[in-house]
Amino acid sequence: MRVLRGRDPRPSADREHTATLLARAGDGTPGLRVWTPPRQVAFGRRDARESGFDRAERLAAERGFAPIERDVGGRAVVYPGDTLAFAHAFPLGDGRGDDRTLGSIPARYERATETVLEALRGLGADVSRGEPPESFCPGDHSVRAAGGGKIAGIAQRVRGDAALVAGCLVVTRGDADRIADTTAPVYDALGVPFDPDTVGSVAAAGGPERPKAVARALEGAFVDGAWGDGDPAIRWIAGDD
Repeated sequence: MRVLRGRDPRPSADREHTATLLARAGDGTPGLRVWTPPRQVAFGRRDARESGFDRAERLAAERGFAPIERDVGGRAVVYPGDTLAFAHAFPLGDGRGDDRTLGSIPARYERATETVLEALRGLGADVSRGEPPESFCPGDHSVRAAGGGKIAGIAQRVRGDAALVAGCLVVTRGDADRIADTTAPVYDALGVPFDPDTVGSVAAAGGPERPKAVARALEGAFVDGAWGDGDPAIRWIAGDD
């Protein structure tokens, strides 16, 4: 498995590394990336269709966040600097979006959720499936602090030759506060319900407040789990995330 580490400080250029990961998967090489994206608000496809999208982009930019449109679905996600993103790209053998070894779309969501839970619990975080009402990037495939706020959301992009399971993971309490403060006006512009108190973090769930430690644990869970081979080929993009 090809593992990318590091990031490009330019949000648009940084996204290209993940796109390359998916392209390589289409050629038969699975890949993984767990990193802290540069400061940005990553808007989903649904956001771009809302009448308030231009205003939402302006509000993000006014708060110092580069507005970026991502390829997978879901709603806007704020990345203040310590929040993780993860992307696992892998080939699909039959060209129809299903694969005998990697399962169907629901099965991949199930395995990805289990992988995130396994990694966080291994770090001492008390986490469970699901999310509170009116969370950021609302969806069916989420992880929350047990009885608390949302920590992670998972999305999926499938094309004929490869699939990408991707998500976000809030690590620090400070980032949770910054996500709440920026998401509130952005979602208001988009007409999406949001409760700032629903943003959780790994640290608030009892885990470490160190993005690198969480990134390595999540990376290890993917590499050594059902989708990995335990023998990663690590390549650095730029610097250390």
